[in-house]
Amino acid sequence: MMISTKGRYALRVMVDLAEHQGEGYIPLKEIAQRQEISEKYLEAILKVLVREHFLIGVRGKGGGYRLSRAPEQYTAGSIIRLTEGSLAPVACLEPHALACPRAAHCRTLPMWKKFDQVVNDFFDSYTLADLMEHSENGGDFVI
Repeated sequence: MMISTKGRYALRVMVDLAEHQGEGYIPLKEIAQRQEISEKYLEAILKVLVREHFLIGVRGKGGGYRLSRAPEQYTAGSIIRLTEGSLAPVACLEPHALACPRAAHCRTLPMWKKFDQVVNDFFDSYTLADLMEHSENGGDFVI
């Protein structure tokens, strides 16, 4: 499992918007500059986040983007799954995967299921508020 730039950038953008939530709607250009992400690539990510109601986007003068709910209500896992599609380590654990004919006899399936649960629980244990707090207190991880 590897988180793509799309997933990592989505997390960065969401943390950025959470940190600037008192400023109203934040223009795409400002977010792109702060996060050092091309506007074109950022626009594609923001489109997904707006479509799925993670953000509210307003066009025109005074427009931009803002969170649709409080930072505590977003988990890193929900953002990553939205942009990546899944965190499943093997194809048979993907959402809507066809039943594997070997599942009943697969010696490794229990291990993959446990790993999948650990990964999802880990990312779901962090909220945007947690990530904001870490960055404000000099946390030791980078997205």
